[in-house]
Amino acid sequence: MTDGGAPRRADGGGERLVYGCMGLGGSWGPEPYGADDVAAAEAAVEAALEIGVTTFDHADIYRHGKAEAVFGEVLARAPGLRDRLTLQTKCGIRLADEGRPGVYDLRGRTIVQRVEESLARLRTDRVDVLLLHRPDPLADPDDVAEALAGLHRQGLVRRFGVSNMSAAQIESLRSRLDLPLTVNQLELSLHRRDWLEAGVLVNTPAATALGFPPGTLEYCRDRGVRLQAWGALAQGRYTGGESTPEEAATARLVAELARAKGTTPETVLLWWLQRHPAGIAPVVGSTRPERIRACADALGRGPELDHEEWYAIWLSARGGPLP
Repeated sequence: MTDGGAPRRADGGGERLVYGCMGLGGSWGPEPYGADDVAAAEAAVEAALEIGVTTFDHADIYRHGKAEAVFGEVLARAPGLRDRLTLQTKCGIRLADEGRPGVYDLRGRTIVQRVEESLARLRTDRVDVLLLHRPDPLADPDDVAEALAGLHRQGLVRRFGVSNMSAAQIESLRSRLDLPLTVNQLELSLHRRDWLEAGVLVNTPAATALGFPPGTLEYCRDRGVRLQAWGALAQGRYTGGESTPEEAATARLVAELARAKGTTPETVLLWWLQRHPAGIAPVVGSTRPERIRACADALGRGPELDHEEWYAIWLSARGGPLP
């Protein structure tokens, strides 16, 4: 694998689209990864670099650490590549094993240990962005803040963020840190729309069925916390994997718009997220190079959806009019 030519800024425009590495590293089982898994990771990373992606998202639990490990091998094969990337990982979830249930763990000493383990697997001396993966009800915010500050002082982590957290949870931690929290990664997509509809269905009976914490998008936008959307392509529901009448109708609409604009259905779905004024950066997690390349115009163009087109997609997906 080459290093792809001229360097790009690791904190630049590539953060409009993020490559999610959860699918790298082979199976979710305990068996080790092999040469084919490294080759598949290399091909996926190469495809992401080709379309201009520079931010790569990991978590210590992905494939039981194998996603980070194969990515570390890819970095080792391409001298100079590490300095061109924003490398992001997460900690805070302990997977079930040997009879123990899976739990969340954001104790300060655990955070430090997990970061050190991730650095070893990734074969790097620093993480550009560390996200706290899930809220831990037993976490002491002061203990968490102390651990993050220590990692920053040592140069092991440059920036911090969270994942799957509400505005109130972010603010509780932010108030104890001298460092900013720069990212909140949430499940946001055309299929998972509660983030959008929570702000629209206020004062309607339908609002009681929504679980998304009100005000989180506004909080992040107003405080410069970048929203990243995991599950952005909705597991292919609108690009060939549709199973309901609403999904099939929306897939047809998305395909029509893609043809009219000279792009791909994947790009139209990403444009729909990017068009929102909150400044959402979609996370693309496919391991198939051709599907990664199908997202190229989400970086190179757009979002080229006007007001009417954006609403048409939303109304089609929800299968009914707005209140």
